[in-house]
Amino acid sequence: MEIWQSIVLGLVQGLTEFLPVSSSGHLAFFQNVLGVSSDNALFFSIILHLGTLVAVCVIFYKDIIALFKKPFKTLLYLVIASIPAAVTGLVFSLLDWEDAFYNGRYAGILLCVCFLVTASVLFATEMIAKKRARTLPLCYKVVIPMGLAQAVAVIPGISRSGSTICAGTLAGGDGKEVAKFSFLMSIPVILGGFLLELVTGICDGSLKADFQTNGVQYGWSIAIGFIISAVAGLFAIKIMLKAIQKANYKWFSLYLVLLAITCFVLNFTGNLGAV
Repeated sequence: MEIWQSIVLGLVQGLTEFLPVSSSGHLAFFQNVLGVSSDNALFFSIILHLGTLVAVCVIFYKDIIALFKKPFKTLLYLVIASIPAAVTGLVFSLLDWEDAFYNGRYAGILLCVCFLVTASVLFATEMIAKKRARTLPLCYKVVIPMGLAQAVAVIPGISRSGSTICAGTLAGGDGKEVAKFSFLMSIPVILGGFLLELVTGICDGSLKADFQTNGVQYGWSIAIGFIISAVAGLFAIKIMLKAIQKANYKWFSLYLVLLAITCFVLNFTGNLGAV
C-alpha cells in the first residue's frame, strides 16, 4: 500500500464513519478503485476505525466517564445493544465473506444494492421523524432496535451510524439522545473488531506476513491512516450532530443514490469488480 493511498482512505474513513453513508462501504469502494490489495484490506480498515474511535472518545469523554457511574443504566443499554453485532461479527468472521466486497467479482453490484438500502431507510426516517410530535427517552424499546440495526450494518454499504440512528428514531427515541448513544455504540464494536482481527492475524501468521511482505512502508501507511481518520472523524461528528437536530437526511440519501449508480456503472466497465 502506498502512502498516498493510506491518506485517501484515512480521510474517507474519518469523514464517513459518523455520517449515515457507510464508512465500510466507502472503504470497499475506494480500495477497489485505488487497487488496494484485499489481502490486508480488512486489517487496515480496522485500524482506520480505531482512528475514528479516538474522535468519539475526545468529543464524548464526559459521557464515557458517566457510563461507569451509578446507576449504570446507560452502560447496561450499551451492553445489550452491542450483543447482536458481536454475534453477527463472530459468525461473519468464520464465513470469509469480505472478498465479495473487497475486489470481488460483483463488488460494484453488492455495494450498489447496499447503498440503495441505506438511502431508502434514511429518506423514510426523515419523512416519519418530521411528523412526530412526541419522543421517548432512552429505554429498552429504543436501544434494542438500535442494537439489531447495528448487527445488520456489519455489511459494507449499510451505514452503522445511519441504521442505528434511524432505528432509534423510528422506535420513537429523541434525536439527540439516539445520536449520542449511536456514537457510544461504536466503541465496543470497533474495539471488538480490532481485537478479533488482531488475535486472528497473530494466530494464523497473516499479520506478521503482511509486515514482512510490505516492510516499513506498511507500518507508516497504517500510522498515517490512523491519524488522518481520527482528525477527520472529529469534523464528521460535528456535521452529523447538526444534521440530526433537523432530521435532515435527504441529501445523504441523494448522495448514496448517485454513489450506487456509480458503483453499478463501474462494475460493468470493469473498474469495480467484473462480470
